[in-house]
Amino acid sequence: MSSLSRRSFTAAALATAAGWAGAQPQGAPVRLLVGFPAGAGTDAIARLLAEKLKDLLQAPVVVENRAGAGGQIAAQALKASPPDGHTLLLSHDHTISILPQVIRNPGFAPATDFTPVAGLATFSNVLAVSGGTPAQSVEEYVRWVKTQRAGKDTIGVPAPGSIPEFLVRLMSERYQLDLQAAPYRGSAPMTADMMGNQIAAGIASVPDMIELHRAGKLRIVAVIGAKRQPLLPQVPTFGELGFAHLDDYPYYGLFAPAGTPQPVTGRFGNALQQVLAMPDVREKLTAMGLNVAFEPQGPFAGRVRTYTAAWERIIRASGFQPA
Repeated sequence: MSSLSRRSFTAAALATAAGWAGAQPQGAPVRLLVGFPAGAGTDAIARLLAEKLKDLLQAPVVVENRAGAGGQIAAQALKASPPDGHTLLLSHDHTISILPQVIRNPGFAPATDFTPVAGLATFSNVLAVSGGTPAQSVEEYVRWVKTQRAGKDTIGVPAPGSIPEFLVRLMSERYQLDLQAAPYRGSAPMTADMMGNQIAAGIASVPDMIELHRAGKLRIVAVIGAKRQPLLPQVPTFGELGFAHLDDYPYYGLFAPAGTPQPVTGRFGNALQQVLAMPDVREKLTAMGLNVAFEPQGPFAGRVRTYTAAWERIIRASGFQPA
């Protein structure tokens, strides 16, 4: 290619990028879809990010709660949105990596309907017990179920067909108990039942459990992940308890509709990176139980693929049949 041709090509590429940037009029609102109700962990994260992003994007960032079905409704809304840079989805792994594997017709296919924008954090799911049980550890909970519940118990999970539900299955097999998952519509009603001693145990994310644990209303007794959580240094991992293949951390990230041009997703990614570098934001997200780490578009897309494939193997091995 001649130098003149190269200059022409470069100029054309810059013009295209500028055109797409111009497709987002300064001041035009950006919708940030959240698949869970106001007040839940994901909603709190979204509102913190939205407040900071609006200044960097020079546009209102409006959190829109499309709660229900483990994020399925919000994901369908993202799919139906035009790829014009005005709609994003803040989601964790359940909606993107797990839901399409446990529902026959979720109404969206992440690999073809969404464009990963960037990752912002990883986190852990945890097992917690309620105040109605004297257990201070997984071993004590297992012993309590065997001696006080004739080997049977119900463990709350925030959604059907979720990683917590599969963890209940693994616990039942390992400890030779009859443990049944009780699916809720989100972690809030589940933890409410735990605090009311309606159920003795539940599994959800650190952001959903950490404040209740700190307040002594629930007791976190195990975490998923390759190493112990900084906020919970005394709590063992499931790996330490003998559970294999539970080292992958769930993720949080931003997603756009498929076809959203790279200059647009790049603009959002750059803004997110700047927000996550703010000390007050990192402090608040870390206090929620998140491992804050910006991940650019390419590496984040790779994380999503790897994580999805890992849980696909576990789900298939469990014999789970999509509903």
